[in-house]
Parts: sequence; structure tokens; C-alpha cells
Amino acid sequence: MRLKKVLLFSDDAQAELDSVEAELEMVELQISELLEKQTKLNSRKNKLLQTLEGACSSAQPSGSSKPRKPSFSKQDLQHYEESDFSWSEEVQAKLCSVFQLSKFRPLQQAAINLSMSGKDLFLVMPTGRGKSLCYQLPALCSKGFTLVIAPLVSLMEDQLMYLKSVNVPAVTLNASSTKEDSKQVLAGMIDKNSPFKLLYVTPEKIAKSKLLMSKLEKAYNMDLLARIAVDEVHCCSQWGHDFRPDYKLLGILKRQFPKVPLVGLTATATSNVLKDCQKILCVQEPITLTAPFNRPNLYYEVRFKDNEDCVEQISQLIRERYKNQSGIVYVFSQKDAEAVATDLQKRNILAQPYHANMEPSDKSLVHQRWSSKKIQVVVATVAFGMGIDKADVRFVIHHTISKSIENYYQESGRAGRDDGSADCIVFFGFADIFRVSTMVVMENTGQQKLQNMVAYCQNVDRCRRAMMAIHFDEVWNDDECNQMCDVCRHGNDYITMDITKHARDVVTIVEMASSMDEKLTPLKVCDAWLGKGPAKHRKTIKVTSLSRLEVESIIIHLLLHGYFSEDFSFTPYTTHFYLKLGRKAALLKKDNHSITMKMRRRVMSHATSYCVSG
Repeated sequence: MRLKKVLLFSDDAQAELDSVEAELEMVELQISELLEKQTKLNSRKNKLLQTLEGACSSAQPSGSSKPRKPSFSKQDLQHYEESDFSWSEEVQAKLCSVFQLSKFRPLQQAAINLSMSGKDLFLVMPTGRGKSLCYQLPALCSKGFTLVIAPLVSLMEDQLMYLKSVNVPAVTLNASSTKEDSKQVLAGMIDKNSPFKLLYVTPEKIAKSKLLMSKLEKAYNMDLLARIAVDEVHCCSQWGHDFRPDYKLLGILKRQFPKVPLVGLTATATSNVLKDCQKILCVQEPITLTAPFNRPNLYYEVRFKDNEDCVEQISQLIRERYKNQSGIVYVFSQKDAEAVATDLQKRNILAQPYHANMEPSDKSLVHQRWSSKKIQVVVATVAFGMGIDKADVRFVIHHTISKSIENYYQESGRAGRDDGSADCIVFFGFADIFRVSTMVVMENTGQQKLQNMVAYCQNVDRCRRAMMAIHFDEVWNDDECNQMCDVCRHGNDYITMDITKHARDVVTIVEMASSMDEKLTPLKVCDAWLGKGPAKHRKTIKVTSLSRLEVESIIIHLLLHGYFSEDFSFTPYTTHFYLKLGRKAALLKKDNHSITMKMRRRVMSHATSYCVSG
């Protein structure tokens, strides 16, 4: 009898211990969530305080984050914005005669004067605001040549094609250069008559070619290496949206050639990324010029795909809204570029594909035909962009979401360079999230950046520009949007809905599969919840009456907020994405835990449904 009591007490104690441990786990999760929120709020508070104190100006010094007197003030900026330098007359003349421009855009003149003065410089400027001019024009007005490091051969070819069209002597050295071409370029580097003004190379070339480095050293000693321009400088940092390992080796340039001014250029970099770039490139105290991120002439919109293809939606949009107007359709892969271009052609839209695997001559032909309006649409991978100087692009449509907000900002920024109104539209599809996710699986911060992009698309209540502003450490007033995004234009047409019960039901499906050693893709979770899964599971699953769009949106919300997590599986040929329980799934076992989502009513052409956001 005594033994029985002891066993009963032991069972009760074990049950209570399990309960306490479960509750402690919940508390730890809540503390973790609150600390994360506290960090974000403190960061935002400090940024707003800086703004109110007038510390945030269009030109800020980079380097140490310790409070100190700014090394580059507003007065300094005004000085470099002037045109009374010894080179100013030549710069203005070449601006007009070579580049066919009558005036500078904001910060261009300051950047050019700083570079001509021998200062090291980081320039953060939106796509389409004329970053390239800030090293191309000084190159024409300087002795010797400017070395330009760019990430992709295909992108350098775009730049060279443009420079050739305006009669600027520029060359490249890359893996596809012939021996004869390479020989001429290497000889030209130490020719006092400078047969070219710009030399484009990839970071891989700097890292691997001792012959190139020896020629650069000779050019440096002869005062022929005028400056170093690192395009897409964010690629240096693993926190940047497009980290490339060979960029980390570029510090050798400043160590070997300390007297040569360096200019790093990017459309998208946070202050942390720039600090990282400064260390990697061995730049002591660069001046950072940051142009405002906002492009007021661009209209941002997110549309939900009627189906996974959505080419019919895109073609209808192009025919009805953009008749005889030029645009870009960005796609996920080279295969998609070919397929979507063919489908648009079948719908009587003059479209051609563009991707890195095409022959340079074919790419040049597509570019030229598009520039001269012989074709209306380029269907492209991200290989199409840098160096594209077509001003009258009226639309940039994303057939598939970008892999990060930075990438999207850069790609969409190729619209409206003439300051005329232009549209930036993303077609958002459930399956696309997981296609892109498997592509960025090896990137350190790939999943988090993709989730930020997904949150941008799911959003129904915040100005699109406000979401970008937070990402780029900018302070933003929603009124400045002027209804130039779909959220601001269509008002607060949304409701807040409690989805706790739905969340418990769908989390149970994944939990049951896991207990049976089964893995479910997001698509299979959707099908199971909608009652379309294997017959053996239907009896144990609580089938939902929600629409597929609602089901997909709830699953995305749970993934974004930690109730689900990614589970990748690798095969020799592909990477699979499965859903597993996330760190917050256990919270759903508590009766007092609830989840809400913001939902906007959308009337589709064939049905009425809700869009859901967190």
C-alpha cells in the first residue's frame, strides 16, 4: 500500500514537472520574442531621435559608431556640390558632349568632385539615379584609367555596350577574353597615352591573376591607375543581399595602392553592411553619401497569382495598360525566361528572353532591339539590369518574387528613370516562395531576407515604402507616398481576424505527419487541410472550409512568425522544402495563446476571397 502511494506521488510529481517544464518553455519563447521586439523598437527609437536632433543628413560619415564630431558636414557637402574646382569646366563639358546630359542629379556632382579630389567614397544611390556616371565621368577627366570591379561578366558587357555607344574607350578582362585581347589590354594598362579610360574586371580576376596584379602595380608606379571603382559594393559583406566570396579579397587593392582613391557604389546597403565593406576593403575613413531611397514616380503594387503561371494576367496587363510602352518582366530562372517570352509572343506581345547563358551577341541584339522599341518587353533573369540606361521603362513586372527586399528595390528601380510615372508590380504565388527558398538555402541570411520579401507581399495595411524604409534604416512619413502604392491608394480595406483555431488545426497536420516519420511539402499541407490529401489521412484531419488562398496565406503567416520552420532535404539533383514545427508551435497548446492576422477583402474576377497578412 505504501509503495502504491509512493508510485502515485511519483506519477503526480512527474506530471507536474512536465507541466512546469512546458510552461517554462513557453515563458522562454515569450521572453525571446519580447527581447527581439525590444531590440527592434530601441533601434527605431534611436533612429527617430537622430532625425529629430538633426543628426541625420543626406551625407553621413561612416566608420566608428562612437559619438564624435561628423567628419563630413552639410557645409562640406555644399562645398563639393559647387563647380569652382580646377576640373569643373572639363567635367561639365564632357557631361554635355559625351553623356548628352545638361545637369547633374542630386549628389552626383559632390561624388564626382570628391573622387577627383582623391577622397575615398561610398555612394548609396537608388537604381536609376546615375551611380555609374560618378566614376565614368571622372575617368574621362583623369590621367590614366579607372579600374572597375563588377560582379558578373554579363553585367559588364551591358556597361561596355553603353559606353561604346557614347564613344567612351572601355575594355574588359575576363575568362572569355581571347589571348590577343588580353595581351592588348595588359599592354594598354602601362601605356602613357592610355588607349582606354575604363577597365572592367571581375573580383575573381583580381584574386586569381598575378599577371593582372603585376600590371596594376606598374600602372600605379607610373601614376596611370587613376581610381578604383567597386560596383555593387554590398557584395563584399556577408550581410549584403548578394554576398560573393571573391569580393572579400579586394582589400589587397587598397593595401597595395594606398594613394589611389576608391569609390564603392550600391543601390542598397544598410549602415552595418557599409561598415563591413569598409573593413573588408581596408578603407580607413571613407565619406559616405546616401541619397534618399524614395523614388516618388514609382507606383508599387502586389498582385496575387490566379494560378502558378500567371502569364495570361501579365499579358492582359501589358495589352490594356502599357500598349506600345517598354517594360521588363523579371523571372526566376533561365528556363522561365525562355518559356514566359514564348508565351507572351503567342499572345501577340513583342517579347524576347535575356539571361546570362545567352551568347554576348544575342544579348546585345535583344538589348539594342528593346532600346530602339523594336520589341516591347524583355523577359529577364537578374542578369539584366546594371548598365541598362533606358530611361522610358514604364513597367517592371515580377513574374516571381525577388529573393530579398534589396534585390526587389534594385530590380524595380529600373523603371521610370526619366522621372515619368512607372509601375512596379509583383505577382505573388505560394509555390514561388519555396522555389526561391531552395535557391538561397546556402546563403547565410538567405531565408531571413526572403521572409522579409514575403512579408512585404503579404502586407495589407502598411505603406509599401514604409516597409522598404524600415529595411534601409530610413525614417518615413506615409503621407509622402502620395498614394503611389496599392495599400495607400486603396485605403484601410482590411479586417483583423483571430486565426488561432485554424493555426492549431494546420499545426496538428504537420505534427501528426512528423509522428509517423512523414515529411510534408507546403503544397501537401495545403491539400491535406483542404481535404485533398491521401484517403488514409482524411479521417484524422480536421478539414477546413477556408479557400485555398486563405489556407496558403495562413501557412505563410505561421512560417513567418515561427510556428512553422523550413526543413530542407538534399538529393543529387534538387533541394526539397518541407514544413516542420517551429519554435513557437508549442505556444498553441496554451489555451490563452492567440494569433491574429489582418485580412483584406479582394474581389477576384471569378470569386470573392480574402487576402491575409500578419
